[in-house]
Amino acid sequence: MRQVAIAGAGMTRFGKYPDRGLKELTSEAVTEALKSAGMEKDALEVAIVGNAAAGLITGQECIRAQVVLRSMGIDKIPMVNTENACASSSTAFQLGWMYVASGMYDIALVLGVEKMFSEDKARTMAAFSAGVDVEELRQIMQQLKPPSDKGAESGAGKSRSLFMDIYAAGARGHMAKYGTTKEQYARIAVKNHNNGSLNPHAQYRERYTLEEILASPAVSEPLTRLMCAPIGDGAAAAVLVSEEKIRQYTTKPVWVRGSALMSGSDHRDTDGGISARAARRAYEMAGVTLRDVNVMEVHDASAAAELSLYEELGLCDEGEGGKLIDEGITEIGGRLPVNTSGGLLAKGHPVGATGVAQIYEIFLQLRGEAGDRQVANARVGMTENGGGMMRGEAAATTVHILSL
Repeated sequence: MRQVAIAGAGMTRFGKYPDRGLKELTSEAVTEALKSAGMEKDALEVAIVGNAAAGLITGQECIRAQVVLRSMGIDKIPMVNTENACASSSTAFQLGWMYVASGMYDIALVLGVEKMFSEDKARTMAAFSAGVDVEELRQIMQQLKPPSDKGAESGAGKSRSLFMDIYAAGARGHMAKYGTTKEQYARIAVKNHNNGSLNPHAQYRERYTLEEILASPAVSEPLTRLMCAPIGDGAAAAVLVSEEKIRQYTTKPVWVRGSALMSGSDHRDTDGGISARAARRAYEMAGVTLRDVNVMEVHDASAAAELSLYEELGLCDEGEGGKLIDEGITEIGGRLPVNTSGGLLAKGHPVGATGVAQIYEIFLQLRGEAGDRQVANARVGMTENGGGMMRGEAAATTVHILSL
């Protein structure tokens, strides 16, 4: 396998764009990525496009890549559509990496694009609910009923994402078993919103105090609205180039050292959860360990999800995720900054665009181009992106290791 580098990357600001379609969002992100790579679109040899929900939200099925790219004059080349829930574009990224690493192509475009915002909120919630085993949906919703909470929004799967009930149930279990507090979950949200305030591509750039996070409207105990990722639209793109050709385009390549894609399992006792297994595979491929990682983007669809990932990815022992946030370990300037972009909580979560948006943040960090949120001396970065949910864990998860 050949070495593969990211020559350029770009993304839109994530947000709610009722008047912007998939084509316009694609054009902005791809144009920025090509400019970053110093490349014309005619140089592209293959394109892989991740999208999760266009069929349900916009009605566009089957040929999403061909539709959004041809509209900006990219045609003829092979195009592949990937759908893997929230891990759709990180899966696309792995496929792009494999195309180039294998020697089949020298230059690959990877794109994630999504429109989740709709005036019909039930349509958006239905898209989220499709990320579980729909034959078991009724049973899942019965099992996840939160305790009575007069302040909570009602209607999981209708007025709020079913996934917030899943995360909330996990959080309540963690609190009962380890003594984790609601305030510790809220501190993760404080951190990520502060980081998002420094990111011009973030959907929300407001800072919040701990008290404001806790006082925001209840969603599903212990989660408040500001502890949950917002709905939005956006796109992110990256250009992958072989080691033989990378110097034709940039003197600052970011190398893809490890790439792992895993599916969930009913047999997790001996080999850990899906994120732990994906991380081990990526570390082995990259020849590094967690100790070598300087900055990390993880799938914080809720504050509770980020805390659980601290433990599953080995940043701390099981049950000590709350202590990690209390000590500031994952802050910018801490020992291992997590979600410097603002994460999904502040940057936003246009489902199919999220994976490549994480890659974009690490690309900037390793090149020293992250501005006010720059991590000092960042040389190795990692992304973790989960998609869907089955039987208590993500249905699909990717981990990527990038380095200078």
